[in-house]
Amino acid sequence: MNCVIVHGCYAKSEVKSATNRHWIPWVKSELSAVGMNVATPDMPIPWAPVYKNFKKEFERHPVSEDSVLVGHSCGCAFLVRWLAESKEKVKKLILVGPWTIAETKDEYRTAFYDYQIDKKIKSRVGDIVMFTSDNEAEIGKQSLKIFHDALGGRIVNLPNHGHYTLGDMGTEKFPELVSEILK
Repeated sequence: MNCVIVHGCYAKSEVKSATNRHWIPWVKSELSAVGMNVATPDMPIPWAPVYKNFKKEFERHPVSEDSVLVGHSCGCAFLVRWLAESKEKVKKLILVGPWTIAETKDEYRTAFYDYQIDKKIKSRVGDIVMFTSDNEAEIGKQSLKIFHDALGGRIVNLPNHGHYTLGDMGTEKFPELVSEILK
């Protein structure tokens, strides 16, 4: 079993590497410690996301029926679109703070989120889990509803986790996610 974690989109001014953000390094370390192969690709230009560029980077990592795919924020939108196009079967899809609505007139995000969710994905995924929080932004709650209405799955609502960023959570540790990946 392997795991691929796709980070979210952030402002150009924030950091150079998204794989060193929030809970991603801690989760990777915990999973690696139990022998799981974990990839955390650094998606190109996440402040101006382009699907084909994300796809090129993502496909450098193996995905099979034994894979667990984890997305955070816009990484969720990418994974759902990729699963629709690729028709791949995977063990589990986990969406953390899922986002699929362009909240500004940003041409990149508008194009990135402009696709129909393929409801047949759920027939090719063994388990679908979506993490949200009571204090997630309203647009995030709307995005969760869009994904859940299309894909079903189980919703995990952790209080006071916001959009699952370090600032919202107050910690890099995310044991609930590690448990879901290893289930």
